[in-house]
Amino acid sequence: MKLASKVSICQAACTMLNPILEVCCGSVDFAVAASLAGADRIELCDNLVEGGTTPSTGALEIASRKTDIPVMAMVRPRGGDFLYSELEFEVMLRDAEALAEAGAAGLVFGILDSDGRIDYRRTSRLIEAIRPLPVTFHRAFDLSRDLEESLETLLEVGADRVLTSVGKESVLDGLDLLSALMERAGDSIVVMPAGGIRPHNIGQVLAVPGVTEVHIGAAQVRASGMNYRREGVPMGSAYEPDEYVVQVADVDRIALTKSIMAESSDV
Repeated sequence: MKLASKVSICQAACTMLNPILEVCCGSVDFAVAASLAGADRIELCDNLVEGGTTPSTGALEIASRKTDIPVMAMVRPRGGDFLYSELEFEVMLRDAEALAEAGAAGLVFGILDSDGRIDYRRTSRLIEAIRPLPVTFHRAFDLSRDLEESLETLLEVGADRVLTSVGKESVLDGLDLLSALMERAGDSIVVMPAGGIRPHNIGQVLAVPGVTEVHIGAAQVRASGMNYRREGVPMGSAYEPDEYVVQVADVDRIALTKSIMAESSDV
């Protein structure tokens, strides 16, 4: 399916007030499973154990080809903070260009300065470099020093969407602030809640006026298919002590979440 067609699906869904479910996916298999389970849009990234980093262009190309929904691509050169060196920013620009050429439906990134404010100059430059693709400013927003000030900055630079748990571990702990951000955003930028959203509580999030899109992580682990295993040789500290697990989509959670969202739109 062509990029324009995928984006139009997303826009049409929003126009009909049917809430959009975006699922964060850490692999092509994950993305395909999430799509089949009912996701409306994919945020594709690598390295979920560090909150997501830039996926390969190969992963993006295949995920886009194997699904009929928009696939957004993360642009994040490493884990850790969101204060990047000049070389890292060069990498982000090049990765953004490559991902756009590989068929991304949009790009997801976040850049802060050392004082905890959104890096206006670099954010603007990256947005300009990838237009006309839509841009999501990710949860680096939640680590900024003043969320209302940061939203004003994103309005100024022309971001299309901001992903946020309103500076909390779970967005459910800040629904009043979410409501305030929604009111300020109006129709100028989509505020997409994330963090701690599960089937049993998504109704509370959807009840906030202005919520039209929701982002969830829906990973679970399965045992590796390896029969031969060499213990005690970890490939990275994040995986200790068990190297033999794989993150996959929790398709039951995705399907149930989507079902509840659909029911809410019919009320």
